[in-house]
Amino acid sequence: MAAVAIMLSAAMPAQARRQAATNGKEVIYTGDIAKKVIGYNGTTPLNITIKNGKIEKIEALPNQEDPKYLSRATRKVFEQYEGLTIDEAIKLKPDVATGATYTSEALIKNIQMGLKQAKPAASKKSGTKKSGKKAAAKKRH
Repeated sequence: MAAVAIMLSAAMPAQARRQAATNGKEVIYTGDIAKKVIGYNGTTPLNITIKNGKIEKIEALPNQEDPKYLSRATRKVFEQYEGLTIDEAIKLKPDVATGATYTSEALIKNIQMGLKQAKPAASKKSGTKKSGKKAAAKKRH
């Protein structure tokens, strides 16, 4: 079973690994889709927890960043995203942490890439498709 999970995760390099949870929660892992996003000392993979369409929590996973700078960057960046809907977060132009710019920018890029992967699933769940009549009416105007 573990071999199958490893093979599946290796077969999904262009997509975020999603871990469906109960109670409307979903966890997006950005390590696979953001392999080329480099902070000051390397990649900065994240887990983004989404509950009922809103960002509940973002956590940095093991990485090579200096703990002092990573802490500064995560405090500044993560607080700007937590509590936002996916759409609000994708549109956000967050501030970076002074003195931890490269790390902050890498965290922001990871978040944006993860949220873009999460958005299609969220749109399907919320039923955002327009009815045929409304779509046709918009085309006429």
